[in-house]
Amino acid sequence: MTKMRAKTLLTSALLTGVLVVLPLAGFGCRTVDAEALKRAQPLTLKYWRVFDDTDAIGPLLDDYQKLHPNVSIDYRKLRYDEYEKAILDAMAQDEGPDIISLHNTWLREWEPRLLPAPATVTMPFREQQGTIKKEIVTVLRTLPGPTVKSVTNDFVDVVASDVILPTEQDTPTAPLVPRVYGLPLSVDTLVVYYNRDLLNAAGVAQPAAGWREFQEQVKRLTKLDQVGNIIQSAAALGTADNIERSTDILALLMMQNGTPMTAEDGTATFDRYTSGTEGQPLPPGAVALTFYNDFANPEKEVYTWNAKMPGSLQAFVEGKVAYFFGYSYHLPMIRSLNPQLNFGLAPFPQIENNQPVNYANYWVETVSKNTKYPNEAWDLVQFITKAEETKKYLQTAKRPAALRSLLSSQLEDLDLSVFAAEVPTARSWYRGVDANAAETAFKELISQSLEGGADFKRLLELTAAKVNQTVK
Repeated sequence: MTKMRAKTLLTSALLTGVLVVLPLAGFGCRTVDAEALKRAQPLTLKYWRVFDDTDAIGPLLDDYQKLHPNVSIDYRKLRYDEYEKAILDAMAQDEGPDIISLHNTWLREWEPRLLPAPATVTMPFREQQGTIKKEIVTVLRTLPGPTVKSVTNDFVDVVASDVILPTEQDTPTAPLVPRVYGLPLSVDTLVVYYNRDLLNAAGVAQPAAGWREFQEQVKRLTKLDQVGNIIQSAAALGTADNIERSTDILALLMMQNGTPMTAEDGTATFDRYTSGTEGQPLPPGAVALTFYNDFANPEKEVYTWNAKMPGSLQAFVEGKVAYFFGYSYHLPMIRSLNPQLNFGLAPFPQIENNQPVNYANYWVETVSKNTKYPNEAWDLVQFITKAEETKKYLQTAKRPAALRSLLSSQLEDLDLSVFAAEVPTARSWYRGVDANAAETAFKELISQSLEGGADFKRLLELTAAKVNQTVK
């Protein structure tokens, strides 16, 4: 090619504004064309969540909009009691959100309404390019989406077990394929909140690490009047309705005792015997239920709570109970309700000589199947759940991390260290396609176990049958 010919081609390219960039390893820029300009047109993503105000999530969304100025984000925080109905009503009118925050136990129920993560997302970017003449150009970049491998490697174990779901393919006879249905910003766990003053007065130097020691402390911390009324409780345990997340506490006790909560097909199995326990009077799940029940049984030495007590959170902030079991979101509540309360945080007690097991409770950012902007919606979910962005959320919201890479830094945080230490051993369990129904069944199980002469084994079998009615 002559020098004159090369110069003519270069001049032509500059005049027409066409910039050709070679792709890099399959994930690069493509020639700027009408498609790129069309994709860069203004659009709005609707993003609905619960609990978090814009002070926690807002900086992440601002960062995304700086990177993609054509994307506006309509963020809404809804009340928990109206959340699911509001989403379903909006979807029915084709006005639902593009991005939906869902509880980790809801994913199976919502799966038909969700868009699994794509293999790639293609997004427009504005860049300054050129060596002779600097100019801002719009380019399309194709980036990898979250994969089973990346979720398994980057997030703590419980996340993969919850957000990776078997998905049907186009042909009915094809095998199910695991797909990623969402990504979390954090993973919360159950811990012990303890009243330092009550423990000090009873001569208890530190919270119990194991359940045997815990039972002994309960005897020292509980105070009854002459007719057996509880005037000071050691721990809020044993009942259903007046204990925060009582169903989570019972499920965790079951898991710590080796109870298989579900089979591979999702069937509830917490009523069954495990290998080596067949000759025992009760299966491991019923043993855990008995243990929990004892704290509300007046005939037991560890009796310390009953259904007439106030709510466990209220009792704790009023200094009427030494031990309260809660999540990280309870921390600002307690400080707000009683700023003078002298309390600390400790790990959830474990069964001595067993591997530690803790309980996961968290929310997952998902994409609606009805979204008109699948690339942008999934790109936003990936962006805010990356370490550099998630870190900002965790610092403001005071939540334990879901990413493995961020947990070590939280071990030095006075408020979050206990939660962060538990997250790697946190577990969840599949409750069927109606998690709320399963929770109701567990509350009924607890209440019925407090009735005189209750058959714990039979109650557990009936509860498993109720949960299995929603399994698919």
